[in-house]
Amino acid sequence: MEYKTPGILRLTQPGGKELSWSEDSGIGLIQQDGLYFKDLAKTGKLLPYEDWRLDDWTRAKDLASRLSVEEIAGLMLYSPHQSVPGNQMPFVGTYGGKPFDESGCEAYALSDQQRQFLKEEHIRHVLVTGVKDAATAARWSNELQKTAETLPYGIPVNISTDPRNGARGSSSVEFRTGGGDVSKWPEGVGFAACFDPEVVRQFAEDASREYRALGICTALGPQIDLCTEPRWMRFIDTLGMDTEASKQMVKAYCDGMQTTKATGGWGKESVNTMVKHWPGGGSGEAGRDAHYAFGQYAVYPGSNAAEHMKPFTEAAFQLDGSTKAASAVMPYYTVSWGLDTKNGKNVGNSYSEYIIKDLLRGKYDYQGVVCTDWGITGDPNPTIEGFGSRCYHMEDKTEAERHLIAIMNGVDQFGGNSAIAPILEAYQIGCREYGENTMRQRMELSAARLLKNIFQCGLFEDPYLDPEESARIVGCEEFVRHGFEAQHKSVVLLKNREQVLPLQKGLKLYIPHRHIRESMGFMRWKQPARDIDPVESALIAKFGTRVETPEEADAAIVFVESPSCNCYSTEDLEAGGNGYLPITLQYRPYTAVDARPVSIAGGDFRENFTNRSYRGKTNTAYNEQDLDNILEARRRMGNKPVIVCAAVSNPMVMGEFEAQADAIVAEFGVSCEAVLDIVFGNYQPTGRLPMQMPKDMSTVERHCEDVAFDLEAYVDECGNKYDYGFGLNYSGKIG
Repeated sequence: MEYKTPGILRLTQPGGKELSWSEDSGIGLIQQDGLYFKDLAKTGKLLPYEDWRLDDWTRAKDLASRLSVEEIAGLMLYSPHQSVPGNQMPFVGTYGGKPFDESGCEAYALSDQQRQFLKEEHIRHVLVTGVKDAATAARWSNELQKTAETLPYGIPVNISTDPRNGARGSSSVEFRTGGGDVSKWPEGVGFAACFDPEVVRQFAEDASREYRALGICTALGPQIDLCTEPRWMRFIDTLGMDTEASKQMVKAYCDGMQTTKATGGWGKESVNTMVKHWPGGGSGEAGRDAHYAFGQYAVYPGSNAAEHMKPFTEAAFQLDGSTKAASAVMPYYTVSWGLDTKNGKNVGNSYSEYIIKDLLRGKYDYQGVVCTDWGITGDPNPTIEGFGSRCYHMEDKTEAERHLIAIMNGVDQFGGNSAIAPILEAYQIGCREYGENTMRQRMELSAARLLKNIFQCGLFEDPYLDPEESARIVGCEEFVRHGFEAQHKSVVLLKNREQVLPLQKGLKLYIPHRHIRESMGFMRWKQPARDIDPVESALIAKFGTRVETPEEADAAIVFVESPSCNCYSTEDLEAGGNGYLPITLQYRPYTAVDARPVSIAGGDFRENFTNRSYRGKTNTAYNEQDLDNILEARRRMGNKPVIVCAAVSNPMVMGEFEAQADAIVAEFGVSCEAVLDIVFGNYQPTGRLPMQMPKDMSTVERHCEDVAFDLEAYVDECGNKYDYGFGLNYSGKIG
């Protein structure tokens, strides 16, 4: 035995598993057949779940059979978002009753809330967001594992994360996941722009190493929704709109994350993947998102629901590698309108017997963990505008009844829930309705599925990290290089009039600041108007000299982002409207003359109507000045080059500005440096469009939300059609 980390004992044994444990936990070793095992239950006897020679499912079932209902209920919970240290809004913790900054505690110390939910609520699944750095994250993970090891059965903590490797920062909808200095890669649709699943595989292999060094064993991803709706705010997080390409990337991602190279299967480098969102969330009516009650409906006007399931049923559930299937799946918040052909019920997906029990568990025989999206079981907000109103069409049920319905459908876990009381009440109701034996068996099945995911990552044997080693792994030179190469590969050159690109280095460059009007944030908080410098001057200095005016510049580089807007207005509601506004993909005011006169889906207990149409209403992008910046640069630059660099989160109506640009570069969640490398010739463009750029908003309104490739694509002044798969290099069209 040896100490590599203070307070942590470690045993390496020939022909056996490496073991680690806290010297203060009371854990001892059991020797049998010349091998050593951890005495996690502290019985002095080798129990089946402690025997690492047995398969993971056998061990999981044995342990599940030993747990109390309260302990099983704890496994079925998923913590709210945690930061390290716990001083980041909106999920702030206390330390000895004091704010972190007043506590004198180390950054890796456990908060009062974390200690409470481990010990009293029996939680073993913890979601982490921001971390100070890799070493701190490793030490915090060790503290969690030390505490868990002192508790009955020594069940380790399974730490998870939302995607955290995006080069542009957090996506439009995920809470900020920062720190740790992880390698930086494109967002999901940027991987699609590479048209190479091996790029995705490389990311998954690198990220899994970084995640494990941070203590993370479950990735809440990949997001494999087939994104057929161009207005959806989660478009950028998906792997695109093409079924076959998406399937290849899903397999590469899940296999790369879950496979430990040394074993060819599960092991110490494995990270469970939780694919989302069943049965596909990419067809929200009019592009609205189901985080909000005003966006709760997914629709299928093209009768194409089966296509949206294929990334799951033909990829995530049928991996090429020996881990066989993604270890968990998350249904989306949506009410999948009209999809339930058995019971005819339009309810949130996790509450749908047909979608979960009959399709996911039945027809497709999915045996892994099913975890709800975050916060679906709580009572709804009094207003439809609120952020936490997701128990769709279950508003008349109690919180316990909602849990029971989901459990009996086949749901194992409840995202964002940290109190066992509703699950225990659900159990009691179930005992009265179905019998105690039936409920105990059902709960044990969920416990076994959840425990299996902890066993297969090796946490029961070796949950502890060496912080110094973690610091060496996370963001190491090799992984950073791989990520930057992927960023380059994902950037798309859309226009290059008279081969204006690449620009010469050393030019005088005009780069206007951006202005964003007052806007509505992800959590429905109003954000004040703000001015943004899109690129650091120190970075520009690597390529040329920044000047203040177009007149003194040799070239203008105008950074813009996809048009962004609000799609639900309380002001419209108070003025006698229904509150619904069009989502616009153009900058200038847009009036939805071609929208449906009557919505496909509708209805909410807070509304006295079902028609959510916005036909005839007008909306304008928050960032309309992005267009002004392009037009002003063109006017003042005269014949000198104007280069538009577009950060694309959604397809854009480029007809507003394309003719005014000499070159257009599109990126999908990468760094400014990667974009400028394309502009100045450091990298020959290879990326291609992973989407269609629509001719106008009329074609968007006329398309079917569930159907890919049904838009009329924009044709530029050079005769190039901005369709799926289009891209240029410096010489001309790729392919």
